[in-house]
Amino acid sequence: MLLICQEKTIKYHIFIILYFFSANFFIRNCIIRLKLKLLFSLTIVAGNDKIMSMKKYKYFFATLILAAVSSCSSAPETEASRELFAMDTIISIKAYGQRSEEAVNAAAERLTELEELFSVTDENSDIGLLNKLGTAKISDDTVYVVSEALNVCEGTDGALDITIYPVLREWGFTTGNMHVPSDEAITAALAKTGYENIIISGNTITLPEGYMLDLGSCAKGYSGDEMLEVMSEVGATSALVNLGGNVQALGSKPDGSDWSVGIATPFSPNDLLGILQIHDKSVITSGGYQRYFTDDDGKVYIHILDPHTGYPSDSGLVSVTVIGDRGIMCDALSTALFVMGKERAVGYWREEGGFDMVLVADDGTVYITENIADSFRNSAGFPVEIIDE
Repeated sequence: MLLICQEKTIKYHIFIILYFFSANFFIRNCIIRLKLKLLFSLTIVAGNDKIMSMKKYKYFFATLILAAVSSCSSAPETEASRELFAMDTIISIKAYGQRSEEAVNAAAERLTELEELFSVTDENSDIGLLNKLGTAKISDDTVYVVSEALNVCEGTDGALDITIYPVLREWGFTTGNMHVPSDEAITAALAKTGYENIIISGNTITLPEGYMLDLGSCAKGYSGDEMLEVMSEVGATSALVNLGGNVQALGSKPDGSDWSVGIATPFSPNDLLGILQIHDKSVITSGGYQRYFTDDDGKVYIHILDPHTGYPSDSGLVSVTVIGDRGIMCDALSTALFVMGKERAVGYWREEGGFDMVLVADDGTVYITENIADSFRNSAGFPVEIIDE
């Protein structure tokens, strides 16, 4: 069916429809600027006899509307945030960009997926199946995290050992029934540990009898990496995730400035030790103050165990913060360096590089690598020493 239009009628309808679909002042101003050009184009398309098919007439109106919106307006950058409880802690997510709400939702969904894979208390998770069956074919994510963790285990001579779970259970740190186990119980549990005995073949992992894995030393770091990745893919231009104190940033703040990340004082966790200025980095801390118990004599036992002894680490450090590009490595290293102590941690940093760190000794001295010294603001007033290469 053909629609015979007078030129004035066509011009009038175009203007009315474009104005009706204009959602804001900015687009309306653009339409005013484009009106003459658009109407002239329509006259050329209609031809001298002013005849257009109804189908082309509708399609052309839609094209003009989309052209006006895409040419004259870009959606304003928005902020979205979300909090949820996962991985036994409160997680906060913040994103900026034209699809910020979609970004934080995608990050939350990714976190949920990973928790279902890594949970040591869920018998149906990858780790739960491994610990129950001794061998299982598992997801790419879990294989990757286990492989990366094993690299740190080996590189730190066992200061990190993801098979320490049987010993943690003896201490009650994973069950909530925290107590001092007997020496015999610790020795028996240690006999069921040893990262070097894990076998990986494709997506199948096999553990020796009685062995159990725990990815608590690196699962949050990897999860943060993945959350930032999906938010970037959705379109977030800036983002920040906080996984129970593990802070990981995508880019800089929307205004281009660095993010300010606080590090807790291990002697008084509600106070700040200092503030770091970062962008595109992960800042992950391990400290004895995060989980511990006190016996009847007032002695404190922290949850970070030395895999070589089976007892809480007594390395002279009370807090280790690692700053780097990849959350999974920062997470794993923060635990390993805590166990290693100041001298070995500094030696490892000088030899391996690729990250920075803030070490807090039990005497209150703060040691910070030279690369980030200018980005650190001392809030607690503790003495600070710079670690150079």
